[in-house]
Amino acid sequence: MDDRAELGRAGERRAARFLRQLGYRLVARNYRCPLGEIDLVVLDRHIIVFVEVKTRTSDEYAAPEDAVTLEKQRRLSRSARFFIRQTRSGGRPCRFDVVAITLGDAGRMSVKHFKSAFVVQT
Repeated sequence: MDDRAELGRAGERRAARFLRQLGYRLVARNYRCPLGEIDLVVLDRHIIVFVEVKTRTSDEYAAPEDAVTLEKQRRLSRSARFFIRQTRSGGRPCRFDVVAITLGDAGRMSVKHFKSAFVVQT
Protein backbone atom coordinates (compact mmCIF):
# COMPACT_ATOMS: atom_id res chain seq x y z
CA MET A 1 0.00 0.00 0.00
CA ASP A 2 1.37 3.43 -0.85
CA ASP A 3 1.48 6.51 1.36
CA ARG A 4 -1.42 8.21 -0.44
CA ALA A 5 -3.70 5.21 0.08
CA GLU A 6 -2.77 5.05 3.76
CA LEU A 7 -3.38 8.79 4.16
CA GLY A 8 -6.81 8.36 2.54
CA ARG A 9 -7.70 5.47 4.84
CA ALA A 10 -6.57 7.40 7.91
CA GLY A 11 -8.70 10.34 6.78
CA GLU A 12 -11.75 8.11 6.32
CA ARG A 13 -11.27 6.65 9.82
CA ARG A 14 -10.98 10.17 11.27
CA ALA A 15 -14.06 11.33 9.34
CA ALA A 16 -16.09 8.34 10.59
CA ARG A 17 -15.06 9.10 14.20
CA PHE A 18 -15.92 12.77 13.74
CA LEU A 19 -19.38 11.99 12.36
CA ARG A 20 -20.09 9.44 15.11
CA GLN A 21 -19.24 12.15 17.67
CA LEU A 22 -21.91 14.31 16.02
CA GLY A 23 -24.43 11.51 16.54
CA TYR A 24 -24.43 10.07 13.03
CA ARG A 25 -24.71 6.30 12.64
CA LEU A 26 -22.33 4.54 10.26
CA VAL A 27 -24.13 2.38 7.68
CA ALA A 28 -21.32 1.56 5.24
CA ARG A 29 -17.65 2.34 4.70
CA ASN A 30 -16.17 2.21 1.18
CA TYR A 31 -19.46 1.15 -0.40
CA ARG A 32 -18.65 -0.20 -3.85
CA CYS A 33 -21.00 -0.85 -6.73
CA PRO A 34 -20.55 -1.17 -10.50
CA LEU A 35 -20.93 2.62 -10.82
CA GLY A 36 -18.31 3.69 -8.29
CA GLU A 37 -17.53 4.03 -4.61
CA ILE A 38 -18.87 6.08 -1.72
CA ASP A 39 -16.44 6.68 1.14
CA LEU A 40 -19.03 6.69 3.93
CA VAL A 41 -22.77 6.21 4.15
CA VAL A 42 -24.22 7.44 7.44
CA LEU A 43 -27.58 8.23 8.96
CA ASP A 44 -28.27 11.69 10.37
CA ARG A 45 -31.44 10.74 12.23
CA HIS A 46 -33.65 9.62 9.31
CA ILE A 47 -31.58 11.21 6.51
CA ILE A 48 -29.24 9.05 4.44
CA VAL A 49 -25.98 10.96 4.04
CA PHE A 50 -23.47 10.04 1.34
CA VAL A 51 -20.07 11.36 2.43
CA GLU A 52 -17.04 12.04 0.27
CA VAL A 53 -13.85 12.31 2.33
CA LYS A 54 -10.87 14.22 0.97
CA THR A 55 -7.59 14.15 2.87
CA ARG A 56 -4.50 16.20 2.08
CA THR A 57 -1.14 16.74 3.74
CA SER A 58 -1.55 20.50 3.31
CA ASP A 59 -3.87 23.03 1.73
CA GLU A 60 -0.99 25.08 0.36
CA TYR A 61 -2.03 24.57 -3.28
CA ALA A 62 -5.73 23.79 -2.88
CA ALA A 63 -8.19 22.91 -0.16
CA PRO A 64 -9.15 19.22 0.02
CA GLU A 65 -12.81 19.99 -0.66
CA ASP A 66 -11.85 21.56 -4.00
CA ALA A 67 -11.12 18.04 -5.29
CA VAL A 68 -14.85 17.22 -5.30
CA THR A 69 -15.33 18.26 -8.90
CA LEU A 70 -18.57 18.25 -10.86
CA GLU A 71 -17.62 14.91 -12.42
CA LYS A 72 -16.92 13.44 -8.97
CA GLN A 73 -20.33 14.72 -7.83
CA ARG A 74 -22.00 12.98 -10.78
CA ARG A 75 -20.24 9.67 -10.00
CA LEU A 76 -21.26 9.91 -6.35
CA SER A 77 -24.82 10.61 -7.39
CA ARG A 78 -24.95 7.53 -9.63
CA SER A 79 -23.50 5.35 -6.88
CA ALA A 80 -25.97 6.80 -4.37
CA ARG A 81 -28.91 5.98 -6.64
CA PHE A 82 -27.58 2.42 -6.92
CA PHE A 83 -27.30 2.22 -3.10
CA ILE A 84 -30.87 3.47 -2.68
CA ARG A 85 -32.21 0.89 -5.16
CA GLN A 86 -30.14 -1.92 -3.66
CA THR A 87 -31.24 -1.15 -0.10
CA ARG A 88 -34.82 -0.29 -1.06
CA SER A 89 -34.39 3.09 0.62
CA GLY A 90 -36.41 5.06 -1.94
CA GLY A 91 -38.53 7.76 -0.40
CA ARG A 92 -36.06 8.49 2.40
CA PRO A 93 -34.46 11.92 2.32
CA CYS A 94 -30.78 12.00 1.45
CA ARG A 95 -27.99 14.49 0.99
CA PHE A 96 -24.32 14.70 0.01
CA ASP A 97 -21.72 15.91 2.51
CA VAL A 98 -18.00 16.45 2.15
CA VAL A 99 -15.52 15.99 4.98
CA ALA A 100 -12.22 17.72 4.24
CA ILE A 101 -9.23 16.71 6.33
CA THR A 102 -5.85 18.38 6.38
CA LEU A 103 -2.86 16.82 8.09
CA GLY A 104 -1.17 19.33 10.36
CA ASP A 105 1.79 19.44 12.66
CA ALA A 106 2.63 16.28 14.60
CA GLY A 107 0.10 14.27 12.59
CA ARG A 108 -2.90 16.21 13.93
CA MET A 109 -5.84 16.21 11.51
CA SER A 110 -8.06 19.25 11.12
CA VAL A 111 -11.59 18.43 10.01
CA LYS A 112 -14.05 20.57 8.07
CA HIS A 113 -17.58 19.25 7.50
CA PHE A 114 -19.64 20.60 4.61
CA LYS A 115 -23.27 19.57 5.07
CA SER A 116 -25.30 19.46 1.87
CA ALA A 117 -22.08 20.25 0.01
CA PHE A 118 -23.75 19.90 -3.37
CA VAL A 119 -27.10 19.22 -4.97
CA VAL A 120 -27.26 16.79 -7.84
CA GLN A 121 -28.86 18.20 -10.96
CA THR A 122 -30.86 15.66 -12.97
